[in-house]
Amino acid sequence: MASHIQASILSTVKNYVRQDQGTQNPRAHKRWRWVVWVALIAVFVLLFVAEIMLKRAEPILKGRVIETLSTRFDSHVELDDLQVSLIRGLAISGKGLRIFAPDDVVAAGAKAPLIAIQQFEFHAGLIGLFLKPTHVRTVHVQGLAINIPPKSMRQQGASRSRHQGKLKIVVDEIVFDDSKLVIGTDKPDKDPKTFDLKHIVLRDVGSHSASPYEAWLTNAIPKGEIHAVGTFGPWDTEAPGDSTVTGKYTFEHADLSTIKGIGGLLHSVGEFTGRLDRIEVHGTANVPDFSLDTANHPVPLETRFSAIVDGISGDTYLQPVDAKLGKSQFSCSGAVVNHKGQGHSIDLDVRVPAGRIQDFLELAVKTQPVIMTGVLGMKTSLHIRPGKESVTQKLELKGDFTLQQIHFTNPDVQDKVDMLSLRAEGLPKQAKPGAEDVTSGMTGRFQMADGKLNLQDLNYAMPGATVELAGVYTLDGKKFDFTGKVRTQAKLSQMVATKWKSWMLKVADPFFHKHGAGAEIPVKITGTNTAPKFGLDIGNKDKP
Repeated sequence: MASHIQASILSTVKNYVRQDQGTQNPRAHKRWRWVVWVALIAVFVLLFVAEIMLKRAEPILKGRVIETLSTRFDSHVELDDLQVSLIRGLAISGKGLRIFAPDDVVAAGAKAPLIAIQQFEFHAGLIGLFLKPTHVRTVHVQGLAINIPPKSMRQQGASRSRHQGKLKIVVDEIVFDDSKLVIGTDKPDKDPKTFDLKHIVLRDVGSHSASPYEAWLTNAIPKGEIHAVGTFGPWDTEAPGDSTVTGKYTFEHADLSTIKGIGGLLHSVGEFTGRLDRIEVHGTANVPDFSLDTANHPVPLETRFSAIVDGISGDTYLQPVDAKLGKSQFSCSGAVVNHKGQGHSIDLDVRVPAGRIQDFLELAVKTQPVIMTGVLGMKTSLHIRPGKESVTQKLELKGDFTLQQIHFTNPDVQDKVDMLSLRAEGLPKQAKPGAEDVTSGMTGRFQMADGKLNLQDLNYAMPGATVELAGVYTLDGKKFDFTGKVRTQAKLSQMVATKWKSWMLKVADPFFHKHGAGAEIPVKITGTNTAPKFGLDIGNKDKP
């Protein structure tokens, strides 16, 4: 501003001198040059005096700022440094601003400053300083930290009346860089919820209405960029966590590989509303190449979700999530719970009404092609414990399922099933490799943990026979170990093609003809996905 004043005076005087050069004598010219120099010196002296006065007034202004903020927030305020200068126009800067919570909240245990700012600066016009409220265009803030105490601490004191203090300021725009929001918790097993805010622009600050904002932040896990636009406030002095926030967001190129055990790039869009310590979120999240490290086979995943983020505990409640894996629709609801120093656990109830078993096997099982295709119905509880291990090592499932229209992708396996069905119907002569596929289905209960799938009460039904099994299958496809029994419509002697074998087996028919079945035969299935072995389990023929 000083430079503008100097330039204006000098330009005016010079123009006046040039206009009079043709009419004034040399002595008059000399007199005007002295006028110019005197005017410039006067300007410099005035600016110098004003600068000295401002420097001497800085402690008074600093005290006034502290008093205003202390009254506004009803709390203790500290300001390390405040400087005012006219050399570059009216420039105000400060360092080390700390606004603490009200005394009763501090007494309840909130020790960190409610608001801490490393440094701030702004330029203002002289006229704006004399208006009420004081008007400032843009404030630049570096290193803002907001620490919101737990709600139990904030409820210690009685309701307070709000005051504005002696300075009333309206700011067109505040630009924040490298900020942090920490929402505390008084639960010993929970970590505070921390948000690292890369860049924020907050507009129309100082009024009692909500302020528009635009924010950019880098999410740590999964790592990606978030951009949000919405409104914030007004700031609730008594309960900062109750300050309202709304907005719309985009979450781009989130790298899921930062979560050990899974992979893919996530894209999410949505909107949110609520308070800082309880935000409702609605949106979609898509991962075109979602994968687990047990298989590393990318499968597209699409979700539409509603969630509540509890800023006090750091927990997230999903209610519900509608998802599509490959071509399979399913839904889930549950919670993502924060555990202090350990990370998060995930507990979900999952429902698959009529999905494709191949989509889930493609995601979880390494061998190709997947062992079977079919229509899957499933109800399961999913639990992922906290810890640093791979997600697939921490993953636990427990539930029941139905499978219809089963087809085994291994031709040898499918042939054995087809021939078993024909023999069980008493048609042994038709039981040859390449026979027409039979329609089969399966029901059972399962439990998956540590890379193993344990199946219980497995009932596999086909024309002419039912197979009852229990056992374990490893997700890497390297191990089958099932035992059970086959109940057939035909007797043993009716399941062989040659007459002499049929005659010899008539002797054994009474031993296997029981519980209303033509034959009840103990069996076992061992080996691997690529080389399964089927056989009788005579030593366990009475095993249920």
